[in-house]
Amino acid sequence: MKLKKIKNFILTVDGKSASGKSTAAHLLGKYFHIPVLQSGLIYRWAAKKLLENRPKDRISYLRKHLPKLNYNSLKKINLHTPEISKYSAIIARYLAVRKVVKKKQKSWVQSNKNHCVVEGRDSHLIFPNAFLKFYLKANLNTAALRRFKELKKKQKKTTLKTVKIDLKKRDYSDTTRKHSPLTLAKDHVVIRSDIYNKSQIIKKMSKIVEKKIRSKKYGIGNRDCK
Repeated sequence: MKLKKIKNFILTVDGKSASGKSTAAHLLGKYFHIPVLQSGLIYRWAAKKLLENRPKDRISYLRKHLPKLNYNSLKKINLHTPEISKYSAIIARYLAVRKVVKKKQKSWVQSNKNHCVVEGRDSHLIFPNAFLKFYLKANLNTAALRRFKELKKKQKKTTLKTVKIDLKKRDYSDTTRKHSPLTLAKDHVVIRSDIYNKSQIIKKMSKIVEKKIRSKKYGIGNRDCK
């Protein structure tokens, strides 16, 4: 695929917990052969380190250690414990923490020459000039069942009812926080993950991206977009 002519090919994928945004982001990354940044993993790493080390000054600690973080190493760390999940939602409410994480996100995107997918809850705000901004939606029942199955695969003991309650709490925290709350923006392209399967989702999203590529007249033909 010839996308080098596009200087800014950042695709953002936002949405609530278990909305399917991570899956959609990775599908886009695979389709267009570009790396994917899961912003939530950075917050989870920060939460894990703060819980483990209990620094007196959390912000100074993150400013010192977060820039050194090798994002690819996060895949080897268990960052999905209940304790980390709860604490990552708490620290995400603080503006100072968000500023440090935002700096890391921007640095990672720049290192990938602005050709990547960024998944999170406020990616469209961090990258306002993104090439395209997607928003994944799923009803609570579908989201809860999806997360419940994920946890069962990881042999985590829980109930569907508990998962649903936890998702409601996290969504409330994300949408009501003072700084960078999770919102549906005017320029978001909404994708319903509760009515489309994976193949339908990537087919729909890739067509939207390819249509914009052609409309921008980068000299990229249909064959180059497949």
